[in-house]
Amino acid sequence: MPLGVFDSGIGGLTVVRALRAAFPQRDILYVGDTARVPYGNKSAETVQTYSREIADFLEQKGAERIVAACNTASALAVESLAKTHHLPIHGMIESGVAAALAAGEGPVGVIGTSATIASGAYQKALMRARPGTKVVAQATPLLVPLVEEGWLDGEVTEKVVRQYLELLIRERIRVLVLACTHYPLLKGVLGKVLGPGVKLVDSSEACAEALKASEIRRKEKGELKIFLTDEPGPFLGRVESFLGKGAVASIERIHLPHG
Repeated sequence: MPLGVFDSGIGGLTVVRALRAAFPQRDILYVGDTARVPYGNKSAETVQTYSREIADFLEQKGAERIVAACNTASALAVESLAKTHHLPIHGMIESGVAAALAAGEGPVGVIGTSATIASGAYQKALMRARPGTKVVAQATPLLVPLVEEGWLDGEVTEKVVRQYLELLIRERIRVLVLACTHYPLLKGVLGKVLGPGVKLVDSSEACAEALKASEIRRKEKGELKIFLTDEPGPFLGRVESFLGKGAVASIERIHLPHG
């Protein structure tokens, strides 16, 4: 039975890459809600509706468990999904927090979409896990469209990143949680702006590591099937440049109720 993974767009492929490295023989079904990206500027109710529709689709396709490879959905929808679905639902937050605290002492920065940061999910989880931790959270909403458009480096992207990180640099953070699965694709420019003294925590890798404890290692074909809510367009080329040529068994457009 396959693993189900979903995100608002291309960002969740960072989770797929980590899952394929951890479980190379597992089949994966990936839903990219490209017609409704980004989720970070949507209301909690809307994110919950979209997430429920995708979870329903993945469950109907036979997914054994579902990974919400979207920090906004993890913050706003995973709890409700766990109540309405009969298969395990995994989010990004708890594993990301554990990895951040394991990365070292000192102030922790968190960057994410407006909805993720406004939810306070990471801030509360960090302070609950290590009381007294100084947490500096910054909404960075323009980073998702930059990644979706393939602007992973260059002068414009660096200027945007540098402006967003001003507060975190001023507060002398030692660890930065990338609380959006799009953001690992910007590690190069983030590392350049912050310098070598700040550790970057990739919630995608942390999620895959956490799943190792509960995941059954099934021997399947290792196929990746992708479902998008908008026309695939250049998506396949971008996927293969990221995951490798021939990584995708099939790519298909789907229609969801509120699509």
